[in-house]
Amino acid sequence: MTLTAETRVAIPGPAGSLQAVWAPAMTSGAAVAVVCHPHPLHGGTMDNKVVTTLARTCRDAGFAVLRFNFRGTGESAGVHDEGRGEVDDLLAVLEWLRPEHGDRPLLLAGFSFGAWVCAAAVAKLPADWRLQQLVLVAPPVHYAGFEAVAVPAGTLVIMGDADEVVEPVAMREWALARQPAASLWCLEGASHFFHGRLLELREGLAARLLSAEGYGD
Repeated sequence: MTLTAETRVAIPGPAGSLQAVWAPAMTSGAAVAVVCHPHPLHGGTMDNKVVTTLARTCRDAGFAVLRFNFRGTGESAGVHDEGRGEVDDLLAVLEWLRPEHGDRPLLLAGFSFGAWVCAAAVAKLPADWRLQQLVLVAPPVHYAGFEAVAVPAGTLVIMGDADEVVEPVAMREWALARQPAASLWCLEGASHFFHGRLLELREGLAARLLSAEGYGD
């Protein structure tokens, strides 16, 4: 399909301006996907290859897509806040989207630290946002408080069984312990950063996503 051009935008955040990339959908009324990046203190940005793979997959499916840098990352103002302020950054991004897109179905996707931010933000989402799916890629389930996080039905956890950062057994147990259990997709032999497996990640996620046209209807 023909894709719309990405546009770099500045979004007002609680710690100052947030650097973001916005790709509107080809059709009006399309669902919206917001993608969150891995840990900024370990080099994570919105241009991480897994993040851009997630974003491109959603665009191909017809979503309007936004990815952004957390506070203190790239050209985003502020300093890293160990996940607390980053949840507020995500909520600020959703507030920016609300006037034109707040009535649309929402997909939140996060990789590693970004998965934590997405999961932690679920309980704080404004009631009028219709969260249709949560996609957590290599979620850092060893983080304090992750065990207590409640995720919605239909949550998809994507992991590799050769993850060298997050214990694969712990991710599997966490996903299956949710009520209801999250859907789990494990890529055999894949590392935390899915080196050499990005095409497989993209194709597999595409097969698991509903088309944004009529998404959730």
